[in-house]
Amino acid sequence: MKPGLPVRLDAGLEPIYIHIHGRSIMDRRDFLKTATAAAGAAATEQLLTPMLSADEKTPQSKGMIYRPLGRTGENVSAIGLGGYHIGTPRLQEQESIQLIHQAIDRGITFMDNSWDYNEGVSEVRMGKALAGGYRNKVFLMTKIDGRSKAVAARQIDESLKRLATDRVDLMQFHEVIRLEDPDRIYAEGGAMEAMLDAKKAGKLRYIGFTGHKDPLVHLRMLDEARRRHFHFDAVQLPLNVMDEHFRSFARDVLPVLTREGIAPVGMKGFGEGMILQSKTVKPIECLHYCLNLPIAVQVTGIDSQALLDQALEAARSFHPFSSAELANLLERTKAAAQEGKYELFKTTSIFDGTARMPEWLG
Repeated sequence: MKPGLPVRLDAGLEPIYIHIHGRSIMDRRDFLKTATAAAGAAATEQLLTPMLSADEKTPQSKGMIYRPLGRTGENVSAIGLGGYHIGTPRLQEQESIQLIHQAIDRGITFMDNSWDYNEGVSEVRMGKALAGGYRNKVFLMTKIDGRSKAVAARQIDESLKRLATDRVDLMQFHEVIRLEDPDRIYAEGGAMEAMLDAKKAGKLRYIGFTGHKDPLVHLRMLDEARRRHFHFDAVQLPLNVMDEHFRSFARDVLPVLTREGIAPVGMKGFGEGMILQSKTVKPIECLHYCLNLPIAVQVTGIDSQALLDQALEAARSFHPFSSAELANLLERTKAAAQEGKYELFKTTSIFDGTARMPEWLG
């Protein structure tokens, strides 16, 4: 395999042994076993421990849950507004702005976005929505794709301009989905240099990364950070009722984040809408499952009044699962979850924006 080429990660649970840049990557199952062992059994058991505490809901919370964002000292709403959907063509700009305003007025503080969402439309719309005092009411996050210092720096500045702000709260490396992505990001002249420069310049407060392909890639990114004595503030990962049964980020990555004080930011709670097609689970159950995990926030797509109401109702009605409730939910989804057929973001490239547009990487 030539260095720099994307690595195929859709081989299910079959063993893979890959050479990248002249170095060997062990069998994925052995790697996962080794990398997660350090988290300890106690951290894994914490996945079954409800996160709801007495101070997560107060009379002033409007029914929303608020949780600490890792070790940052920040508190954010446990439901986050997904940035992709508010920029889609099916919504008029004013409709998007109204949804964002409603979300904030009703307690959602975590705003998700990305440089590549809808060719920048998502960031532009969110920037307009956050004018007039709304910016100070939210925790604003966006993402960049660039892997080189020059491209990453350009994308950071473009995102700030679109969002009409001089600083975001959290900036993340987007779509860390290839085994070689950490090599490019951490390399001399790589994107990490641009991110650190931007933080020093006051353009961002916290640094994270996202990915949706395989737990092994997340663990390698974290391992390389640890080797360089760098601590991520947040990590975004797919979490849903079927993840538990297939290439599980909840089992393999979440305990590591918990142990290291890195804020877990969940996404793909509905598997890009596909999980509901399995007819095994209801929408509200999908969101309740995510809220039952030890995460800071679950980002969910909202492009209609109905979906906004559903997300808010999930927070309002959430209660910690009993062991029996959790076991029942996982048993119902187990058969459907096999082979990742309802989590195609793990097993195919159809949701990989940087696969379609490799020039975004630089």
